[in-house]
Amino acid sequence: MSVTKKIAAAISGIAVVGLLAGCGGGSNAGGAAEDEGTESNPVTIGVVGASDPYWETYVDAAADEGITVELVDFADYAQPNPALSAGEIDLNQFQHIVYLAQYNEEAGEDLQPIGSTAIYPLPLYSTQYDSVEDIPDGAEIAIPNDESNQARALLVLQSAGLIELEGGGSIFSTPDEIVAEDSRVTVTPLAADLTATSLPDVAGAIINNDFATKAGLSPDDVIAEDDPNDPNALPYVNIFAARSSDVDNETYTRLVEIYQDTPAVTDGVVENSGDTAVMLATPVEDLVSSLEDVQADIADQG
Repeated sequence: MSVTKKIAAAISGIAVVGLLAGCGGGSNAGGAAEDEGTESNPVTIGVVGASDPYWETYVDAAADEGITVELVDFADYAQPNPALSAGEIDLNQFQHIVYLAQYNEEAGEDLQPIGSTAIYPLPLYSTQYDSVEDIPDGAEIAIPNDESNQARALLVLQSAGLIELEGGGSIFSTPDEIVAEDSRVTVTPLAADLTATSLPDVAGAIINNDFATKAGLSPDDVIAEDDPNDPNALPYVNIFAARSSDVDNETYTRLVEIYQDTPAVTDGVVENSGDTAVMLATPVEDLVSSLEDVQADIADQG
């Protein structure tokens, strides 16, 4: 759910709608249209990385169901939510719940999740130990020190039984909240790009996928990661988002189902992630509840 780029143009094989000031809004900007999802009035979905092969598969799968989809490709994560709020697109799919909660709070908006896609686990790597159980008491674990990944890394370590956090932890947890007497390891925050290079010197390290790939690490070196069944992982589930007025739109709900239920799409997502993505069909009410909880936490933080 954490990258600044510009709107990409002309993805081969996928129609891309220009996002320009003064252009018409999304097909449902003024309420559901009778011809919504037709070639003359396609459902527009904002994404990041429309050239990923599974998106073309998805567009084709939607067409097979009689729904025409056009993708708006953003290369800047800061843009799809404002575009959705403004009615310039109908849906977006690029973010996890934490990111959406932060946007809603900062912008005073009320975008809502209408379906889950996947969680991209944050992995704990070790080149010295084959399992979490093999890590000796008092060993050192490196974690990224940027705000969002640091808290998530601590939750991963807690889920793995390596540390205990005060109050069970949250998306705002810091190393200061580690309960030392109930924890098996010590934790050292480092710049995210240094966690991989630190691996030979520590028992393990939480390493973002991008840095792990650049370091040539193998999935075989992953000994723990987010547990999708852990309630603490729910805020990091990626979602389709819609305006609050559109949460009951049947066409949009069907588009979520097509994404979740089409093996060629889900297999493509997993392959594109380097086999790290875990596909989910989380109940929408759980997504909404998590969003409410995270927004409340953000508001409390001021």
